[in-house]
Amino acid sequence: MTDRRIATSLGPAVGAEIDAALAPVDAELARRYPGDPGTRQPVHTVYVPADALTAGTVRSWGDRALAALDEHAPDAGAFAAAVGLPDRLAEPVHHRVRAKLESEPVEDLRIDFEDGYRGRTDAEEDADAARAARLVARAYENGTAAPYTGIRTKCLEPAVRPRAVRTLDVFLTGLMAAGGLPDGLVLTLPKVGFAEQAAAFARLLEAFEETHGLPAGRIGFEIQIETSQSILAADGTATVARMIDAAGGRATGLHYGTFDYSAALGIGPAHQRSDHPAADHAKAVMQVAAAGTGVRVSDGSSNILPTGPTARVHEAWRLHYGLVRRALARAYHQGWDIHPGQLPTRYAAVFAHYREDLERTAARLAAYADAERADGGGVLDEPATARALGAHLLRGLDCGALDAGEITRLTGLGRAELTGFARPPRGAADPARR
Repeated sequence: MTDRRIATSLGPAVGAEIDAALAPVDAELARRYPGDPGTRQPVHTVYVPADALTAGTVRSWGDRALAALDEHAPDAGAFAAAVGLPDRLAEPVHHRVRAKLESEPVEDLRIDFEDGYRGRTDAEEDADAARAARLVARAYENGTAAPYTGIRTKCLEPAVRPRAVRTLDVFLTGLMAAGGLPDGLVLTLPKVGFAEQAAAFARLLEAFEETHGLPAGRIGFEIQIETSQSILAADGTATVARMIDAAGGRATGLHYGTFDYSAALGIGPAHQRSDHPAADHAKAVMQVAAAGTGVRVSDGSSNILPTGPTARVHEAWRLHYGLVRRALARAYHQGWDIHPGQLPTRYAAVFAHYREDLERTAARLAAYADAERADGGGVLDEPATARALGAHLLRGLDCGALDAGEITRLTGLGRAELTGFARPPRGAADPARR
């Protein structure tokens, strides 16, 4: 074999110069775009007024959702017909929906001290915030809490700012007194219109951490997008991107507020829906601003409640199911539910989304992992798509739409391997094909 040396023209000094020139950019990329945190994302946030919270709220929502199924769609065929599920998914989705409502009906509970909590005195709000802390602490202690739980305070506009600060303080202080902050703690700041408001809320949390000797950055928060100013600033820039930066690494989510945002744009009540073109624009801006930052985007809610006679319940179910499926197709993996009757269609839409193309999704990832073991359905996927395939299957596992055993059977991959595809370390080579 002939020894042919590879000729080059550039010396190592040039590479070192390039490294030095790009070092600030490398650091900025790592700071601003750390990637997905790799934790479970709930499929929804359930909204409960603070004065209505009880120790049995989560179980009550599950029981009421099951009762709605029993009354208005007592078997798989009836439920599939009501929401438009294909026949092949009717049994598996119906079975999983009922199992979910029995075991984990609520994935994320938000105790509301804002729009859903009105006409209360300061003394009453103090008492409700302290009671909420006790109930949350007790629920985590006895294993009845939703995986994620927290409060939505009032906003930081002048008229209610002191009340927002005090409620936050009372609630967090109560949790500390009851044993500490739970791992699933989530806080939501509504009606954020300026980056300075996100920075101020971050400073409140920093002060609380300092007071209690907590690790810096322990407490994060969601930013609720409900004003036109939160999408487009006066100078034409995307305010929401500034908010993420102003939160100083504490922002965990961007939640779209369907009705406040619609009203801010002058959209009439009959058209205030999450599939309105204005809503699509706002969420697209949120999605691009959050991409790569580790901040997750959530859709809003539907106010058409599945109550009354069966025909009306089915109509509301079909609407909700369709809106959730539409959101999932646009990569909004989370939304808000405001009534127990929306839980069956939330989970039906989510489970159908992950199950309807499971075999093909699994085959594509298996083909990428081992080209000799599967043909991928005639699709040649790139590393970025392999990451998306892995993330898709992980989300299906986390919510109960898929089982670990069936994914391993279809792909030959365990959870650790799926995670390796879905969330490779920044700058690392793509997972090797075996």
